[in-house]
Amino acid sequence: MFAVIKTGGKQYKVRKDDVLVVEKINLEAGASVDFDSVLMIGDDEKATIGAPVVDGAMVKADVVEQTRGDKVVIFKKKRRKNHRRKNGHRQDLTVIKITDILADGAKKPAKKAAAPKAKAADADTAEKKAAPKKKAAPKAKAEPKAKAAPKKAAPKKKAAEE
Repeated sequence: MFAVIKTGGKQYKVRKDDVLVVEKINLEAGASVDFDSVLMIGDDEKATIGAPVVDGAMVKADVVEQTRGDKVVIFKKKRRKNHRRKNGHRQDLTVIKITDILADGAKKPAKKAAAPKAKAADADTAEKKAAPKKKAAPKAKAEPKAKAAPKKAAPKKKAAEE
């Protein structure tokens, strides 16, 4: 039996016990991951194609390790302009091993049972956020200062008196 799954913006044709290198999945080595975006399930005789996914189908896998891909060098140059830019990139990758392919009617994991507890916790935090905060007392406005009297010019001395 094989399945076509979608992960990291790419599609992969997988069979049980296949080892794949896919885009990074934020799980530690040894963790289990379920892919519910199964585009197609089939065997040698028949195939089921989803629109866009097969309902109830799931592919289970285990994370083998987190790794990084080979370095890709990006070099940009504009001729006769003395313009050169060199850059590099290493993609984060996850190595997974397919453990099981579940077709239609397969039981989904019990993750949905834990969801209401999380919603209750979110409701508590929402109530705390919704509680009105006490506003600080308005600051007393300082009375405007009286304007200083304009300076008077010094009287001119008469040079003729002496």
